[in-house]
Amino acid sequence: MPAVFDPLHADSAAWPQSNDFARAYMSMVAQAGVNALVRNVRTRWLALRSGERVFPLTVNDGETGDSYVCLPHSAYCLYAREELDMVDVGAMKPVAKALISVIGALLQSAGINRIVHVDNWLLSTNLHGDWKGDDIPAIRDALTKQFPQHIIAIRSLDAWSCPQLLAAVRADGWTCVPSRQIWVTDDLERNWRASHSAGNDRRMMARQGHRVDELAQLREGDAERIAALYEMLYVGKYSALNPVFTPEYIAATHADGTLRYRGVRDAAGDIVAVAGCLVRGDVLTAPIVGYDTGRPQSEGLYRAACYLFSDMAAAAGLRLNGSAGAADFKRHRGARGEIEFTAMYVGHVSAWRACVVRLLAAVLNGFAVPIMKKRGL
Repeated sequence: MPAVFDPLHADSAAWPQSNDFARAYMSMVAQAGVNALVRNVRTRWLALRSGERVFPLTVNDGETGDSYVCLPHSAYCLYAREELDMVDVGAMKPVAKALISVIGALLQSAGINRIVHVDNWLLSTNLHGDWKGDDIPAIRDALTKQFPQHIIAIRSLDAWSCPQLLAAVRADGWTCVPSRQIWVTDDLERNWRASHSAGNDRRMMARQGHRVDELAQLREGDAERIAALYEMLYVGKYSALNPVFTPEYIAATHADGTLRYRGVRDAAGDIVAVAGCLVRGDVLTAPIVGYDTGRPQSEGLYRAACYLFSDMAAAAGLRLNGSAGAADFKRHRGARGEIEFTAMYVGHVSAWRACVVRLLAAVLNGFAVPIMKKRGL
């Protein structure tokens, strides 16, 4: 039977014998405290053991306004409202604005932020590795008993990276709510390097006097610089609802190997672009990407940052989850769109709360997904 425990105070018997990767990350977050590592996240940080797997578990009791990595209201209302000013939805914009307002009110009335997330690494994209979901019914049964007033959820599900897990939650009666369109590449040698983008990006960096640093060791000030570059891009240019990682998070995930960092340094030795990459199974994603947005666009630093993780995936023969955004740029480099979902189990909560979640899924499937596919958002 799956069991929930506190990773801060657990003895060795609570942990599986394998899965040191997950244990190291969960213990690190528990010891430091979530808010010391991700400034705009408040959550209870627990661990869920199911057989020989252990998952990070986040528990929220209705907090509002924090990052979408723990709060669906932030994802489906606050972030969606901001995105309307950044993307082209054509003549549907007034309708979309009104719809988001209605959805936001409904989600709040349904207590959508009273929620438990399974396998939540506090990243924009959670990779689920080789988890196929055979234990989904047992996990659902255990969590609905322990958290009877909370919706149970799993973020970052898609038919490309985890088809069996997605099928398992659907078979178990979970509601799959579309979250965004991500951009994925199956074969970077064929789809990315063959397009000459890799060579062009390397030549561009050389012309600027930039060089790639594998960042095997962080210099003094590097963690602060990486956190600042990420914040320039993801918070400054995009949204304060993206997770805001602190220098302590950068240093800790570098030290324990959870993320592999690569950077681009200028002639003076300063990091001007960076990527922090997560690998699980045969998929790589880069939850931390940043560059110095104050430098001239002609330096091509966004291209340089994307080169860092694309080249890493290609060299290792990994598939690439390029996350959302910059659709034209990613399509030009061989990526294709895939709809990502958050699975929510609502069979144990009130009829009203369950109805709102199912209505949200229906509206997004009928309205948002066709727009995302048509306009490549």
